[in-house]
Amino acid sequence: MKTYICPSCKTENILTIDIEIEHYICKSCSNLINPETGTILKSVKKPTENVVLEVGQKGKIDGIEYQVIAIVVRKYGTSVFWREYYLKDKDKNDAFLSESSGHWVFLQPKEMPKKDFKFHTEFNGKKYRWYESTPNNIDAATGFFEDKIKFSLANYKEFVNGTEMVSIEQVGAEKTFLWGKHIPKSEIKRQFKPNYMPNYSGIGIVQPYYINIKQLINVLAIVALLMSLLQLYNTVSRTNYEVFSDKIRFDSVRNKELISKSFDLYGASAPLNVKLHSNVDNSWANVELSLVNEKTNEIEYTSQDIEQYHGYESGESWSEGDKNKEFNFCGVAPGKYHFAINAQKQGFEQPSGETFYSPDGTKSFIYDDLGFVDVTTLATGEKMSYNLSNLQTNDSIIYSELEKAKEFKLKNPNFSATLPDTDRQNPTFEIQAFWRPVSFWNYFIIIGIMIVLVLLNYWGKYLFDKEKWKNSNYSPFNEYTN
Repeated sequence: MKTYICPSCKTENILTIDIEIEHYICKSCSNLINPETGTILKSVKKPTENVVLEVGQKGKIDGIEYQVIAIVVRKYGTSVFWREYYLKDKDKNDAFLSESSGHWVFLQPKEMPKKDFKFHTEFNGKKYRWYESTPNNIDAATGFFEDKIKFSLANYKEFVNGTEMVSIEQVGAEKTFLWGKHIPKSEIKRQFKPNYMPNYSGIGIVQPYYINIKQLINVLAIVALLMSLLQLYNTVSRTNYEVFSDKIRFDSVRNKELISKSFDLYGASAPLNVKLHSNVDNSWANVELSLVNEKTNEIEYTSQDIEQYHGYESGESWSEGDKNKEFNFCGVAPGKYHFAINAQKQGFEQPSGETFYSPDGTKSFIYDDLGFVDVTTLATGEKMSYNLSNLQTNDSIIYSELEKAKEFKLKNPNFSATLPDTDRQNPTFEIQAFWRPVSFWNYFIIIGIMIVLVLLNYWGKYLFDKEKWKNSNYSPFNEYTN
């Protein structure tokens, strides 16, 4: 340990590493001093803005403990500044921490490479692309310097390869070659424990992409392999099979719900595939289907339209819709189930308003929302509408029949007359249900999501790298520098 007493302010400047120095800058008065002669050479601006480490502060990088022996703030132009922290380990080896806009680079002196090309240099078998040449000078400094500190113009020539870089720093005829790598700010905070961290903005020249794509691909490849093995096991050990099939008349479920026979689903959760068919022809049908778990009473409901229309227009035929409909109840757990079924078709719809039937079942009386009642002769389908507000005055016979129908409904609330089905070509609909414990649908969806995730990350990295190089005159995204 050496103590240097400032000849100007008498402050003790303590250096705990046993090295010989050419200059030091007093931590109190900021004078540059030659320790051999005690001469004050000049006053130097004290580094303060965004300087988060102090001379003498210690921290480990890659398992080696370093001590800050000097701090230099460099300036490019009038508004660009970065900070350099000079480090020494216990074996007196040099290293540097460079911080700019919150991005940190750890640098070590290396032997100057023998090859130097127009847009790149080579070091340890890697090519580093020329990023920028930056003329700069010292704006502020403090600490201990083994060599005489030079305030003349310096030039930094920086080359980048991913999260690594090399820098050729030239001051006059003297050149220094440095190899560096990105170091996370969290590591600086954990090891050196500064009171605060500098503001973070932009993308650093060796900042890594937010996600390691190679690791992501490796993880997703392992997941895909495990999924493939599981899918293979399911395919070999399980089979798809029909659990329900029935042909049902529309008139059997009009105004009432049909409860199907029970069926069992075995294995793990899987889709229940349902196929519907109705012989619609320029008409529609609707099937309401509830899947009921008989143990838990949980219900999954769906309403499916089947419609098919065709015709001629401007001399050309056209067709739309289908007589068939297929859908899935997804993620159905194993257990015992049944269907609750309701259906209607065009011309055989369930009445929308309150309905009454004559005691002999020959007429229906249906209220609408406009204050009218539709009176239908069921045998012929003939229908007439009457205004309820003056029905008793204008047609006492219909009024009397309606009152009898109301009274009859009070005594027979479950009565339903047999209605004529005018669509003789489509009296029924069919339901088939298949248990699909072996399904490739989810497998391919997940594989597809993983592929899209990888592609999005490649695209994101492309945009990230393009943004990283936008301030470089030698960007690989510039066709003139490739």
